[in-house]
Amino acid sequence: MATKHDQILSYIESLPVGERISVRSIAKNLKVSEGTAYRAIKDAENVGLVSTIQRVGTIRIERKLKKNIERLTFAEVVKIIEGEVLGGDNGLDKDLNKFVIGAMTEDAMERYITKGSLMIVGNRVEVQKLALELGAAVLITGGFKTSPEISKLADELSLPVLSTTYDTFTVATLINRALSDQLIKKDIMLVSDIYTPLEKTNYLTGQETISEYRKLAETSGHSRFPVVNQHLRLLGIITAKDVVGKNDTQTLDKAMTKDPMAVKKAMSVASVSHQMIWDGLEVMPVVEDDLTLVGIVSRRDVMKAMQLVQRQPQIADTLSDQISGQVYAVEDTKVKDGYEYRFTVTPQMVNGVGTISFGVLSELITTATQRVMVSQQRRNVLIEQVNLHYFRLIQLESELSIRPRILEIGRRSAKLDIEVYLENSIVAKAIVICQVMERPN
Repeated sequence: MATKHDQILSYIESLPVGERISVRSIAKNLKVSEGTAYRAIKDAENVGLVSTIQRVGTIRIERKLKKNIERLTFAEVVKIIEGEVLGGDNGLDKDLNKFVIGAMTEDAMERYITKGSLMIVGNRVEVQKLALELGAAVLITGGFKTSPEISKLADELSLPVLSTTYDTFTVATLINRALSDQLIKKDIMLVSDIYTPLEKTNYLTGQETISEYRKLAETSGHSRFPVVNQHLRLLGIITAKDVVGKNDTQTLDKAMTKDPMAVKKAMSVASVSHQMIWDGLEVMPVVEDDLTLVGIVSRRDVMKAMQLVQRQPQIADTLSDQISGQVYAVEDTKVKDGYEYRFTVTPQMVNGVGTISFGVLSELITTATQRVMVSQQRRNVLIEQVNLHYFRLIQLESELSIRPRILEIGRRSAKLDIEVYLENSIVAKAIVICQVMERPN
C-alpha cells in the first residue's frame, strides 16, 4: 500500500499544469496533516513537479526530464547526433572515451586510434576498416552509408558503425559538449557520495523504549537516531530533548518527532547543506522513494564536503566558472574596507544589444560575495537572496570595479552591500543575503 507521502505525490502529478496548490488544500483534500503535506510539496519541488514563485504561490509545472548521462555510451551518441546504426548493434552499450577525426593519412592516424574511441570520418571505407580493426567505433558524417563488408565486420567485432547527416565540425562540437556535461555532472557531489549507509548506522524501532534509546546513546556516543517500523520505513527521529522527563518504559513512537525531514541519495550536497543550515538540523535520514531508511547524513559530513567542493578545481568549466575565472582581485586598493575586484566585459558576456547580460552581472555579484567572505571571514557561503539594481547600461569591453562591503554577519547568515563602478561612477548596486557555512570540526 502506498504511503501518504507517495499518495500526495501521485495526486500532485495528476493535477493539470498551471494548477495552484497549497499545504492547506493538500491537507484538506487528502485528509493528511499539514506537516505531511508540506514535506510532500517540498519533495515534489525537488523532482520538478511544482515550482514556488514569489507572490504567486506554488503551481504545478511541466516535469522536466533530467538528462543524466552518467556514462556516455555509443547509444547516447546516436541520440545526440540524430544518427542511424549501420552495424555493430551489440556494441551500443559500450562507453565512449574519446573521439578522433579522420582527416589524415592512415599511417598518421593509426597511433591516435585506441580501444573505446570513436573515429569520425566521411566516406573513406579504408579508414573505417582500420578503425574497427584497432577497436574503435566509427561515425560517418555527411549522410554517407558504408559497404556491406564494413557492416559485417562491425557485427563480428560488436563495434558500432553510425551515420549522421551532420558535418564533421558539428558532430565534434555536439560530442565534445556531451563529454563536458558528463564531467560537470561527475563534479557535482551528491548525498550518495557522503552518507553513512544503513549497515553502519544506528537506528531504533518505534516499539523500542526510551530505556533502550538511552543505552544506545551511551554506547554509541550519539544522541539522534532514526526510528523505523518493522519494514525499515522511516517513522520519525528521536533526540535527547524528546526523552527529557519521559518514563523509561514509554515506547519511542510516542516520544519521537514524527515525519522528520529526510533526503534522498540523488540530491545534491549543496541543497542538503542549505536545508540543514536553515533548519538547524544535525542529522537527516537518507531514504528511498518509499521512505525505506538507507542511512543518515550528518551536518558535519555535509560541511566537510562543501568545504572540499569549494576548494577543488573543476575538471570542466560551467558558465559560472567562465565568468568567475575572469574576475581578479586588486591588490593594495584604497577603496573603503580594502576589497575590490575587476572584470572586463567580453563579447561572450553581452546580450543582443551589446550590453552586459543581467545574468552575468548577477554572477559577478555572487563571485565578489563568496571571495570577500573567504578572504575576510575565512567562511564559505551559499547565496540566499540578491536584490540587484542596474543603474546604467554597461557596454562591451567596459572594465568594471566591484566593491563588496560586509554590513552584518551572524552565526548562520550575513548581509553584504556590493557596488559596481565604471570609471568611478556607480552603475549597479546589490544587497546580498547569504547563509554562512560552519567550519567542520
